[in-house]
Amino acid sequence: MSNLFSDLGINKLLQKGLADLNISVPTDIQKKTIPVLLNRKEDVVVLAKTGTGKTAAFGLPLLQLIDLEVTNIQVLILAPTRELGQQIHNNLLSYGANNSNFSIAVVCGGISIKPQIERLKKTTHIVVATPGRLLDLISRDAINIKSLRYLVLDEADEMVNAFKDDLDSIIGETPKTRRTLLFSATLSGQIKQLVQNYMSKDILQIEANMAKIGHQEIDHNYMVVEPIEKLNVLMHFLSSKEGQRGIIFCKTKAAVNKLGKNLAINKFSSGSIHGSLTQGIRDRIMGQFREGYIDILVATDLAARGIDVKEISYVVNYHLPETYETYVHRSGRTARAGAKGLSLVIIQQEEVEGIADLEKELCIKFNEFKKGDTQSIEENNGLLWAKKILKTKTNRNISVEFRQRVSKTFHHLTKEELINKVLANYLINTGMTTPKDTALKNNKRN
Repeated sequence: MSNLFSDLGINKLLQKGLADLNISVPTDIQKKTIPVLLNRKEDVVVLAKTGTGKTAAFGLPLLQLIDLEVTNIQVLILAPTRELGQQIHNNLLSYGANNSNFSIAVVCGGISIKPQIERLKKTTHIVVATPGRLLDLISRDAINIKSLRYLVLDEADEMVNAFKDDLDSIIGETPKTRRTLLFSATLSGQIKQLVQNYMSKDILQIEANMAKIGHQEIDHNYMVVEPIEKLNVLMHFLSSKEGQRGIIFCKTKAAVNKLGKNLAINKFSSGSIHGSLTQGIRDRIMGQFREGYIDILVATDLAARGIDVKEISYVVNYHLPETYETYVHRSGRTARAGAKGLSLVIIQQEEVEGIADLEKELCIKFNEFKKGDTQSIEENNGLLWAKKILKTKTNRNISVEFRQRVSKTFHHLTKEELINKVLANYLINTGMTTPKDTALKNNKRN
């Protein structure tokens, strides 16, 4: 199979755009998909996980197939979230940067609809959209997709879960002569139903090398904890990954808020996103994460769609995912672009059977990740307490007299003596035991 985009049929202008982006070797899914989209006419179902190069797999041939002389919208690309939609839009602009005749618009929720309506009055060849905003535009007669030639459903398994009714309405607005390209990480029952309802009887199915992409680069692990210790065990794990970037997935917005608050209190470099936050806040936090200003992102599954950060070292499933597809999407956030990654599921004893189900369904092997022992977890909590003190802002309202009296109380102590006394006080107040304390208790029992 060719290792050059030129051999796949990509024209010179797009090749130059790829070269400017330092993209020279097509991925497995691009090698399999691009020639099919360029040379065949059938509907296509592509099974590929996050990080396999799906956007270029459909974006490059579509940019080449559109007729620049036609002013109608020819390509509609649907994505489940604004973040993913904007990512696709930006990638397409980058690929086609050497051809100024391309006209690509992105219409997503979370921002004013009026500029989008004005934008759609101009010639537009390709529209990237989220389902909700697209339906709003259709209801206002602000967009016409009745002459569509290509419909792309990206992350289709996510959209089926969250926007099934919207998809039904949107597809009903498109011509039956369109060519449908469906991209999904898994072939779930809902996806099969979607294919049966809206795609031609003769479809081509393409699969990425799932074994190579989904299994070898990701180290799948699970950790069994008691409910009362879950947060402390997580913070011990996060401390061991200091300086590395990771995502923690929770299944509800309330859980994201609660965990995010606890991490912030303990001075972890973190931020939280979920669907109820304003788009401005989500964009700001996502920007901080992408630029490396924060190391940890706490998120719900849908809010995390569209994260394209190659340096994510680990993913934590703070709650066991409800579907196999969800686990595929979560774990796919790490080990991108050939890097290694860790996916950790934190569960209770009664949930262990769920790990066996994941192994069987996804054909992957989970290893048990040993949680820190009591001593190391307690010491980590003590270190977090010390960091909170270090990052505490000075209170300028404390009276000079009081400050002087406190300073006089400690003035005869060296720095080491003061630290020892503060630590001793911490041990007393928290009930933390040292190895020596444990040894003494054991000797008394004996």
